[in-house]
Amino acid sequence: MDFLSGETILVDKPFGWTSFDVVNKIRWNLKQKLKIKKIKVGHAGTLDPLATGLLVICTGKNTKKIEQLTGAPKSYTGTILLGKTTPSYDLETEYDSIQDTSSVSLEHIEQVRKGFVGIQQQIPPVFSAKQIDGKRAYDYARAGKSIEMKANEIEISSFKLHVDRFPEIDFEINCSKGTYIRSIASDFGKNLGCGGTLISLRRISSGELSIKDAKTVDEWLKIIQEM
Repeated sequence: MDFLSGETILVDKPFGWTSFDVVNKIRWNLKQKLKIKKIKVGHAGTLDPLATGLLVICTGKNTKKIEQLTGAPKSYTGTILLGKTTPSYDLETEYDSIQDTSSVSLEHIEQVRKGFVGIQQQIPPVFSAKQIDGKRAYDYARAGKSIEMKANEIEISSFKLHVDRFPEIDFEINCSKGTYIRSIASDFGKNLGCGGTLISLRRISSGELSIKDAKTVDEWLKIIQEM
């Protein structure tokens, strides 16, 4: 592989790592192996630290493809826990409310699910990497400062639910770039009247690229070392 000229590789991002952790790890190992001081490495679409799955990494001249790759629709699987909420809409922060889910019916769940399919306006989480006046939104949130998040237009092309583990709801979703699945989980719970939190998330595809073709960070590091 010619990482210096340009490669696009598929990484299965591990739990707890930021997308930048993966980029930095691969960049550092490439510089050490190639004995160079600089090489372009970037990712095409951030994954939250608590999410796993497909992270598209570009090196060299292929970094010019990042904007195009980032714009591709994404597919995810994951789990929403109904009846509990957190400020971050996921497990980064502690639960701040617990509500009864005994009155939530399958009919109501299906009605709410249908309402999420299509083009809509979505407000990103305050605990997100969105830029607000030159700073990340999560910097304001973690400092306890109140900020106004502006809605973005997104599109959900499909949203499948599996309710056999209620109040945990497993899902599969196909959506446009810029969709925050944490906001989907929170809004889904709000619309049911009981609140909801995203407790697991895995990206399985980005455009035509699939997690089935991805390798772990360690596997990629081994490939780099054996070049």
